[in-house]
Amino acid sequence: MTNTRAPSEAGNEPLPWRRRGVRDSGSFLSPAARRVAAERGIDPRVIAGSGGSGRVTRADVDAAGPAPSGDETVPFNNVRRRAATALLASKRRAPHALAAIAADYTRIVRVRSGISLSALPFVARAVIDALREFPLLNATVDGESLVVHRGVNLGIAVDLDYQGLVVPVIRDADGLRLRGLAASIREVAARARARQLGADDLAGGTFTITNPGASRTWMSFPILNAPQVGILSTDGVSKRVVVDGSGALRIAPVGNLCLTFDHRALDGAYAGSFLARLREIIETRDWAAEL
Repeated sequence: MTNTRAPSEAGNEPLPWRRRGVRDSGSFLSPAARRVAAERGIDPRVIAGSGGSGRVTRADVDAAGPAPSGDETVPFNNVRRRAATALLASKRRAPHALAAIAADYTRIVRVRSGISLSALPFVARAVIDALREFPLLNATVDGESLVVHRGVNLGIAVDLDYQGLVVPVIRDADGLRLRGLAASIREVAARARARQLGADDLAGGTFTITNPGASRTWMSFPILNAPQVGILSTDGVSKRVVVDGSGALRIAPVGNLCLTFDHRALDGAYAGSFLARLREIIETRDWAAEL
């Protein structure tokens, strides 16, 4: 029997999405949008595109439906966006290199036992003195030149309750002794967490210290705070076996000191010598006299 139905009645009727008047956007779909739409089980042909000539973008797919169950999209906050811009620029411009050394904190721990100070100001005080002997690390890059600074403007990285990092600067830190340096670190950290820092508080640093050791890290590779050429990471202090000067073994509080440096400004020998001097100061100074 001959089928006399019209094409629309013979199984050739337009697909449902065509009947709804929505165009086939397969050729108007960006690769990212196509992938995400497939992951989420979304028909991209029912999405109105916001791109040129109606092209469907990733943002259009995101707006059309939720992520798979259990996933969450968390936009970067302003602190992370600014940091991302600066850190990516630093990684692109500067050849980063890492040098690390372990230091015995026994003398610092003895002094800290009777006062409410963390190890950070002790290390910061030792860094300032070591920079006097290794000034190429207290420097910034300007084009194809290295600007070696007379004074130390010390940047201290501050965690904002896991919402990002900022680096306020303690100006003329080389003019402070231990207690003054500790007070300055507490003050800038408190203002950072209270969101009370201005642009001037974050500018002009010549060397930076970051302290992931508060979270018990073992070794870190921090990114340079460009245009500075050096940043020191103070990692967690834990009990380890060490050999003393007579060859005897003992248990001591030991932590790694990790220095990221700009290889354009200095080489590994210079960085290693700086770290060796820094360790010597930490291990041998009469810290009680600093108080």
